[in-house]
Amino acid sequence: MAASRRSAGTRGKEASLETAQERWEERTLRPALAKWPERSPQFTTLSWLPTDRLYTPHNSRREFDTVGYPGQYPFTRGIHPTMYHKRRWSMRMFSGFGTPEDTNKRFHYLLKHGETGLSIAFDDPTLYGLDVDHPQTRGEVGKCGVNVSSLPDMERLLHGIPLDQITSSMTINAPASIIWGMYILTAERQGIPAAALGGTTQNDILKEYIAQKEFVYPPRAALRLVTDTIEHATRAMPLWNPVSVSGYHIREAGSTAVQELAFTLADGFTYVEEAQKRGIPVDDFAPRISFFFNAHTDFFEEIAKFRAARRIWARRMREVYGARKERSWWMRFHTQTAGCSCTAQQPETNIVRTTLEALSAVLGGTQSLHTNSYDEALQLPSESAVRIALRTQQIIAEETGVPETIDPLGGSYYVEWLTDRMEEEANAYFDRIEELGGVVAGIEQGFFQREIQNSSFRFQSEVEKCERKIVAVNYAMGGGPPKVPPLRIAEKARNDQIRRLRAVRRARDPARWSSALAELKRVAATESGNTMPPILDALRAGATLGEIVDAMGEVFGDYRERSMY
Repeated sequence: MAASRRSAGTRGKEASLETAQERWEERTLRPALAKWPERSPQFTTLSWLPTDRLYTPHNSRREFDTVGYPGQYPFTRGIHPTMYHKRRWSMRMFSGFGTPEDTNKRFHYLLKHGETGLSIAFDDPTLYGLDVDHPQTRGEVGKCGVNVSSLPDMERLLHGIPLDQITSSMTINAPASIIWGMYILTAERQGIPAAALGGTTQNDILKEYIAQKEFVYPPRAALRLVTDTIEHATRAMPLWNPVSVSGYHIREAGSTAVQELAFTLADGFTYVEEAQKRGIPVDDFAPRISFFFNAHTDFFEEIAKFRAARRIWARRMREVYGARKERSWWMRFHTQTAGCSCTAQQPETNIVRTTLEALSAVLGGTQSLHTNSYDEALQLPSESAVRIALRTQQIIAEETGVPETIDPLGGSYYVEWLTDRMEEEANAYFDRIEELGGVVAGIEQGFFQREIQNSSFRFQSEVEKCERKIVAVNYAMGGGPPKVPPLRIAEKARNDQIRRLRAVRRARDPARWSSALAELKRVAATESGNTMPPILDALRAGATLGEIVDAMGEVFGDYRERSMY
């Protein structure tokens, strides 16, 4: 009887709200529209999700008890019950350029100014697994990140940094296991055991085929290497996140927020499934899988994306993959503001974009954050620009009061509706991916690439037709050319790195080096062997990045993407 009365009361309340809204539309809205027509017949998010002019309880299907509390499944409102009351998010400024010494100096500069964790950017030769003396590295060494070709390079990069007291994030994918091995051995030479190291390797090779295109081996072989690192971390490095499933580059390639959400989580599901096939219990590795998202300019859509991502991941981990530990249900994620939203024109306006994007990440419950420098669209960040970017985070943390309330937009009619809609759209993509045969099959068929290309083309077309306004691009305010202090990387960086690399090769024992690479190839050729131990042995024997990549390439072969045109 009581339940019936509550149900009748709810229906009566809904009917009353509906009547009140109809009265408002008739008496207030319609006369106003007759006098002042709206700017557009239809408004949408950046993902082209149609939005209404007003949201009320009638729009959201979720009562408070289904939205839930922070720190409780399905974690829509955050994974911690106290969120930023306990500690702020980690402030990680993505940094790397020139030689290891150049970047080491920048690391110390950022740590001195309040950065709380390292985030290492590598240059293109390193990302492709090429030694610095490879002919294809000309003009690229140190330009988009730091160059690392050998274990001594990594030691110089991390000189004077206590690796057992600070966590590091490394944006490296195709040769991730090798660069991770260099980090492990650098700590070993500092007397720090691997089990004491905390940090993250991005190591998300699936998104390379989908978006960033810095791959080396065929997808299935590359996926095997990722699984090797998950297994090794599970056995020997309990504080390390072996994979940071990355939507950032998917968004930078031109995807919508919905596509970023769906494709990123689909990649994450694939890594979980591969590890389970290897026989690794899900609760042993799932707590160490992290995520990396983009924060773009559509403020509320980004917040809804983060909230939906946590909920989807928690449900899938518990209900599909059988995880029983609460930490296995958590989605922990790093956020970076959108580089693709920054303009080369009037670059100072990027300070405002970055601030709003960073604020959406904090309101969305991020665990760590990188804020792009205002000169992002022009070059690697100068010291003054990166200092402003770091100060942006510190102002949000210390002066706005935003972190003092958990999920302050929770319960907003619009935010809750948009969170639900993002989840629905993502689930529709999951169904399509499953019909294709999974993520790898979708990559091989060009599904993800076509979806992103279509979205990117549509967005750019709208900008060029002035249907979508970007301040300083098609909504200009005058002003001369950008005034940004240049940061130039001379070819001397490559020459210095070549000289050091040749010294490494001269100093090693040829027999030990040859034997170590032979063992690596033998293990790579097996179906069950883990490549991490022989990679570490090869590095100890003086093998370089390119030599190890080539050795495994003899087993795995290379990969050429099918044309999407």
